[in-house]
Amino acid sequence: MNKSKTILTVITIVLLVVVFFLAYLLFYKYVLKIEFENNIMPFANKNAETVFKIDKIVLFSNCDAKRKTASSSNFTIENLYQYTDIAIFINSSSGTEEKNLKNTFKKVTLNNFNFTNSPSDGEPKLYFKGINQFSKSDLPNEEYLINDSFDFEITSENEADLNKPILYNNLANPITLSYVNNNIKSDFTITDTSSPITYDGSLLKKCNIPLSSINCKLSFDIYITNNLDEEFKSTVYVDIPLENENNSIYDGSITLKQNTNILFYRYK
Repeated sequence: MNKSKTILTVITIVLLVVVFFLAYLLFYKYVLKIEFENNIMPFANKNAETVFKIDKIVLFSNCDAKRKTASSSNFTIENLYQYTDIAIFINSSSGTEEKNLKNTFKKVTLNNFNFTNSPSDGEPKLYFKGINQFSKSDLPNEEYLINDSFDFEITSENEADLNKPILYNNLANPITLSYVNNNIKSDFTITDTSSPITYDGSLLKKCNIPLSSINCKLSFDIYITNNLDEEFKSTVYVDIPLENENNSIYDGSITLKQNTNILFYRYK
C-alpha cells in the first residue's frame, strides 16, 4: 500500500513538473510573440508597404580650425575640428514623378540619434546644416544641435529659406546635416611652417592626429508621415569617410557619393 502511494506521489510530481514546464514554454513563446509584434512588426509591417526610399547619400569630409596667434616661425590654433556634411535624398519608392497625398511629406522627424562608434579624440555632435552652407567650413548654428528628436518644417511654398530646417512636401530638397567633431586639438602650436598652412584636412596631419583616433560611426531614425497620415520609418547608418582607395582627408578633403536603396516601411 505504501509502495503504491509512493509511486502515485512520484507520478503526480512528474506530471506537475511536465505541466509547469509546458506552461512555461507556452508563456515564453507568447512573450516572444508579443515582443516581436510590438518591437519589430510595427516597423516591418505585415504587407511591407513602402512608399519612400533614400536613393542617394552624399558625404563631404574636411577639417578647419580657428587661428589664435601667428609668427614667422610658428602659429597656434584653437579648436581644430573635423566635419562631415551629409545630404540625404529621399524619393518615391515607385520612381513616379507624379506627387499625390500618399508620396508627399506632412511631417518628417529625426529620432534615436546615437554614436555606434565614437572617436577617442574630440567632442562629436550632429547638427542640421542649411543646404547653402553644405561643404563650407562654417560651424552650424547651435540652435540646430540634434540630441534626440528633431522636427523639420514642411512647406509647399515655391520659395523657402533652406538655411532653416525646412523640407518641401514634394521631396524636392534633401535632408542636410553636419557631423562636427570639435576640439580635436586646442591651443596647439605648429612649428613646421616650411610649407603654407592650409585650412583643410592636412591640418590633421600637421597636428599629428591619427585617423584612427577620429573614426566615427553614427545612426539615426527618420520618421515620415504622409498626407494620408500613414507613418513610415527607416534607419540610417553613417560611417564618417576619412579615406578611400586613392587618398585620405590628410590630402585635403573627401567626397563620397553613395547610390542607395534604403526603404521606409510603413508601421502605422
